[in-house]
Amino acid sequence: MRYTIEGDSLPAVFISLEPGEKLVSEVGGRIWTRGDIVTETSSEGGIGKMFGRMLTGENLMLSTYTARGAGEIAFASSFPGSIIAKELGAGEVFLAQKSAFLCATYGVEMSVEVNKSASSGLIGGEGFLMQKFTGPGVVFLEVDGYCKEYDLAPGERIVCDTGLLAAMDSSVTMTVESVKGLKNKLLGGEGLFDTVLTGPGHVYLQTMTVPRIAQLISTYLPKKN
Repeated sequence: MRYTIEGDSLPAVFISLEPGEKLVSEVGGRIWTRGDIVTETSSEGGIGKMFGRMLTGENLMLSTYTARGAGEIAFASSFPGSIIAKELGAGEVFLAQKSAFLCATYGVEMSVEVNKSASSGLIGGEGFLMQKFTGPGVVFLEVDGYCKEYDLAPGERIVCDTGLLAAMDSSVTMTVESVKGLKNKLLGGEGLFDTVLTGPGHVYLQTMTVPRIAQLISTYLPKKN
């Protein structure tokens, strides 16, 4: 399998498949195919996996694409931003924000990860539940805005606004800290809480989120009398 990611701020991933190779995505995820590629819709894992996908904001069903001959399939981001490809070794675990899943090679196991810190999930903006991907295989994720990557050393920390964590290695710890100082909380404009990521491991941060865009646009909408 070969792929390219193109499109700058409106990206799409173009994946070349050899006969017999398979991909999975959300139902209706692909934007086009070229060549002899068959689509099949299924639950991929039964009721438990379906319920887990529902909790993380994904569709209950998945589409499987099988190449009967050499072909190409394309998937596009649903929001201006970035697409990242994460190659996973056998048993390697990777975590992502809800609704980040775009597509993956067949065989990548998708499930739900409960945040180890309840407070991180409830007030941190990243969510109490995260998507969990287990290799082997390649998973493609969509990220809002520009994606910045950091490789954290053991004990190294990044403090960021809530909601800006897109994905991370399972070795990274995510917690939430209250902003220090009453004046900072009330007048600082950064919110009441920060997300804290502690290494070791790789993290992916996004510069924009859909809720933030919606908040900015709402200030320009006419108010009802």
